Amino acid sequence: MQIPSIDLQKQYKSIKKQIDNAVGGDIRSGSFILGPEVAALEEKVASFCGVKYAVAVASGTDALHLALLACEVGPGDEVITTPFTFIATTETIISCGARPVFADIDLQTYNIDPDQIASKITARTRAILPVHLFGQTTGMNPIKKLARQHKLKVIEDCAQAMNSFYKGKHAGSLGDAGTLSFFPTKTLGGYGDGGMVITNSKKTAEKIRQLRNHGAAKKYYYKINGFNSRLDSIQAAVLRVKLRYLPKWTARRRLIASWYDQYLSASGVVTPKTAPGNHHSYNYYTIAISGNRRNQLRKYLRQQGIATEVYYPLCLHLQEVYKKLAYGKGAFPVAEKCQNEVLSLPMYPELGEKQVAAIARSIARYCR
Repeated sequence: MQIPSIDLQKQYKSIKKQIDNAVGGDIRSGSFILGPEVAALEEKVASFCGVKYAVAVASGTDALHLALLACEVGPGDEVITTPFTFIATTETIISCGARPVFADIDLQTYNIDPDQIASKITARTRAILPVHLFGQTTGMNPIKKLARQHKLKVIEDCAQAMNSFYKGKHAGSLGDAGTLSFFPTKTLGGYGDGGMVITNSKKTAEKIRQLRNHGAAKKYYYKINGFNSRLDSIQAAVLRVKLRYLPKWTARRRLIASWYDQYLSASGVVTPKTAPGNHHSYNYYTIAISGNRRNQLRKYLRQQGIATEVYYPLCLHLQEVYKKLAYGKGAFPVAEKCQNEVLSLPMYPELGEKQVAAIARSIARYCR
């Protein structure tokens, strides 16, 4: 038995005709950079996410960077975020000349703990950057309340949270801007890199449109110093097809998660918890196992032909690149506990119940 963490070939085969037609049509159009396909995708995603504007860029990392710049984060500023995330969250803060300031996470959701944020706010704080990890949104109401009190921007990192909801509102629609990633392993993934910023602010959207295209308000007329961060139209064509299937695929992920919950209920591992008011999209199904057994469990499952992933094995505040931030071991005990215990199991819409049951049996055998 071989079960990968994600099977992109199965997904492609299920919609091959539509994908091939979309890609072929884009090639025949001769429009490869921005153009009608990208504009159409932006319109569809804005509507899907319940926002006024969506601006496509070259990657999820660029989406974060340009959103921070558009929210006027710059040299000397501080941005409060989580230490338990992919480095793109913080490297984009630093690319703006700002300093990431970490707050510990919630043990149940793995997201930044809103109760830990207030004590981190200083006169230099410009923004709060919550990351909606694994497909579940952070508790946004208390974060928004803090932001209003201190006149801070809120930029949501939704790289893993497309089609996730918080109290009925789509992830990314709750703050000043939200950022999406179309990396192939995401719930809405392309066949290469891609990203998008979503917002209800016309000013923010216009700023990002300029930033992504060398700072040009119109061709060859430059207002600001910008970047080359334009989504390829072929990727937009692929994503437009996939977007039509996203509600169905998310429902399937939630069904698969329910199978995992059922079959793992007596295994001894901690299964994902969904906070009240949240609609989890399960970009990843992430369990936790205590007692420094995670790596051995992963090795055991690999021997059974079951692939797993560890997000993230070393918190950002402990990474060598951030030594100058002067956070020591023990600074964020919950995040450090999670880095040693979490394990993401196979999760993709084409996964079958028999496969889930087999994975659960292997985990139960190891735990016994």
